[in-house]
Amino acid sequence: MFRQLLVRGFAESGLQSLCRCHKDVKLICLQRFVRMFAYGATTLHLVAYLEVLGFSATRIGLFMALTLVGDTCISLVLTSCADGVGRRLVLALGAALMVASGVAFGLCDSFWMLLAAAVFGVISPGGNEIGPFRAVEESIVAHLTTADDRSDVNSGWSNEAAYRAVFYGYSTLGVFKLALVLLLSRDSEAEPEAHDEDETTPILGAERAESQVETAGWRRKLLPGIQKSSFPVVIPLCLLFALDSFASSLTPQSWIAFFFRWKFDMDNGLLGSTFFVCSFLAVVTTLVASSLAKRIGNLNTMVFTHLPSAVFTALLPFPQSVNAAIVFLILRALTQSMDVAPRAAFVAGILKPKERTTVMGLVNVLKTAAQSVGPLGVGVLVDRNLFWVAFVSAGCLKVVYDLGLMVCFRKSERREEDGPIA
Repeated sequence: MFRQLLVRGFAESGLQSLCRCHKDVKLICLQRFVRMFAYGATTLHLVAYLEVLGFSATRIGLFMALTLVGDTCISLVLTSCADGVGRRLVLALGAALMVASGVAFGLCDSFWMLLAAAVFGVISPGGNEIGPFRAVEESIVAHLTTADDRSDVNSGWSNEAAYRAVFYGYSTLGVFKLALVLLLSRDSEAEPEAHDEDETTPILGAERAESQVETAGWRRKLLPGIQKSSFPVVIPLCLLFALDSFASSLTPQSWIAFFFRWKFDMDNGLLGSTFFVCSFLAVVTTLVASSLAKRIGNLNTMVFTHLPSAVFTALLPFPQSVNAAIVFLILRALTQSMDVAPRAAFVAGILKPKERTTVMGLVNVLKTAAQSVGPLGVGVLVDRNLFWVAFVSAGCLKVVYDLGLMVCFRKSERREEDGPIA
């Protein structure tokens, strides 16, 4: 009996799917763990560190906004050429820049030097995924896993000196991540497209095909990896994900940590413990999401687990006691990340394999671009004592995002099992 329960739990948690996956998938998951650990270690201290250096809240918001704008440009370039130059090379380059960025944050205190390091080294202002990493990694995972397994796999110093040490740790983790990239095999690369044309190909047919390519329009020139038939799916997908990212940019983890310091005067020890508990609960519920997605579908899991976190985000600034606020923060964390793995599986399922890297890259670029708007506005709100507006706005926009997903992709969920619809 106990053995059966253990086997069932192993399967439902998604660990069984992970164990039978390609070696490169395991390496990708380990890389993501290292990267998210680095993001989490730095994001709690980013605002506090910049404040210690003497920057105002408005200027800190500007710093975070410009960081995301720069990351958008870098992501657009790297994800659009990842399949051409090699996915491993792009991931290795990102890891190397991550190392350099951590060192720069530990040594410099110039606003513009730190900004350059944050942009090129992909420092995450909100502790979330930014930069080209995720799009390339998800494309590799989708390439090397079956549709049934995707949702499982995708789940004593001064203050200034202490903050600098955190960024040195970020740099060290970048070295570890680079080592993991070098272990990836050639199976993780995109398969070259086969060209059937030979000497017997009709000249008129070739000319007609060439003419069609030339008249494909500005959309094909801007996004060469996406076919025209895919735009009815790609456009609403990008717009909704951008809306959700903009909402998230109003309440990034670094600003939430600052909010608890600002309103309740929480010390760093209690704050770190609180966010550790929230992150741990988010990880546990992410494993539950994989099992839930198998029963009610990826789209339903995305929507119905994301809605409660949106509500608690909007309510977070209203408790007057620190204990009540922590309860709201924990309730928010319980379902905050449950949509991540089903969302990755859903997106991979409705896209054509040759378009995945390009579309996922486009989605992440637009998400990062949308995130760049929020931090500057939050900084202004903080200086005007209107911090609560950011939380309420974020929660309401996330509700709109969830309802929009259900309206736009309800039919797509039913057809996902039959193959890519895009």
